Amino acid sequence: MHKFWTYEREYKKNRKDILKLIDKSIKSGSIFFGKNLNIFEKNFVAKYNSRYGIAVRSGTDALLISLKAIGIKKGDEVITAANTAIPTISAIKSSGGTPVLVDINTDDYLINISEIEKKITRRTKAIIPVHLYGQSADMKKIVALSNKHNIHIIEDCAQAQGAKYNDKFVGTFGTFGCFSFYPTKILGAYGDGGFIFTQNYEFYKKIKRIRFYGIETVDNKNEFKNKYYANEDGINSRLDEIQSSILNFKLKKTNNFINRRRQIAKIYLKELKSTSLQLPIQYKERKHVYHLFTVYHKCASQIIELLKQKGIQTRVIYPFPIHLMKAYKGLVDKKNHLQNSVIKSKGIFCLPLYPEISNAEVFKICKKIKNILDNNYF
Repeated sequence: MHKFWTYEREYKKNRKDILKLIDKSIKSGSIFFGKNLNIFEKNFVAKYNSRYGIAVRSGTDALLISLKAIGIKKGDEVITAANTAIPTISAIKSSGGTPVLVDINTDDYLINISEIEKKITRRTKAIIPVHLYGQSADMKKIVALSNKHNIHIIEDCAQAQGAKYNDKFVGTFGTFGCFSFYPTKILGAYGDGGFIFTQNYEFYKKIKRIRFYGIETVDNKNEFKNKYYANEDGINSRLDEIQSSILNFKLKKTNNFINRRRQIAKIYLKELKSTSLQLPIQYKERKHVYHLFTVYHKCASQIIELLKQKGIQTRVIYPFPIHLMKAYKGLVDKKNHLQNSVIKSKGIFCLPLYPEISNAEVFKICKKIKNILDNNYF
């Protein structure tokens, strides 16, 4: 069986180091807001050339805290893509805002820039571009729209840590950049985790307060500036010391992780280029980190089933555009059906790709895919 993804190989390779880190963290006497968190935050910010940043409980919390920090309230609108993860939308709803959905491009499945401005109203307070599958959205045009209409950008970088646009890391273009450390991500924890970048010191202090019930803490420390006192409405969004230590250990390996992902993608691109699959595209001005190797075919469901029969796991990310889900069916009026998102959701699927998969396995997967496509008249 060729698994779509597994943490087991990585854990086996690093088991001794990880267990030592867990033991050391527990023995330190700090469960939250200790030395490991401070070190990880400093290293993550430095690695991706941000000015400030904090770790939080999840990527969803990163988005929610960012939205709260810019003061989103009932009636405020936040523009984002229809082809995204549920947390992007749930964070907007949880903040009190209204998600406004924009269709996607047909070639890279990212937010369609030409459609964004049509959706901007006097109630629009932010745009959330989703850097999907490891590819950056067109940040030059999005920044231009942000400046023109004086609205915030909150980048959803959950699937694109380390990706670049014009040699600049995603997450550093907007008011905030939000990351996820869910186990499947470029930098995965053994549990949940997230991070927020900002280039503004006042926003940095604000998100740091919101992360911990609105309590003010001393810079570079986790001591209360005053007593246990909430300066504003906050939430509980703590990244614990154990996960911080593991993430800091793995952070040193992320360049290797990304290079390996790109090597695997290169094999897929070369071996499958003559097939009827629509393959990922790589722009000259962007660095794709291949969190996922996403392909499209009009007969995707049949191909997925045949691959399953041959022992190859795939995954559909995402099978339903947001507006077709029961929870969010009221977000789009009948005149706007977001056709690209609907069509592509029926044919998109992702092939196995993670650093520990071998080249031999990838070649076998490609061979089986080509065999299926050649013999079933797709």
